[in-house]
Amino acid sequence: MGWLLRIVLLAAGALAALFVARDAPNFGVVEGMFAVAIIAAVVVVLALTRRK
Repeated sequence: MGWLLRIVLLAAGALAALFVARDAPNFGVVEGMFAVAIIAAVVVVLALTRRK
């Protein structure tokens, strides 16, 4: 489970770095928002693919 969270945060950090500098004080907040958005997108995709 930890490796899955690490992958999500790695992707969120890369996306957040496109919009906010890594040394900005709010980088952690932006990274967290991207992580939540990624998790929500995965849940939506899984829900739509399992729907018949």
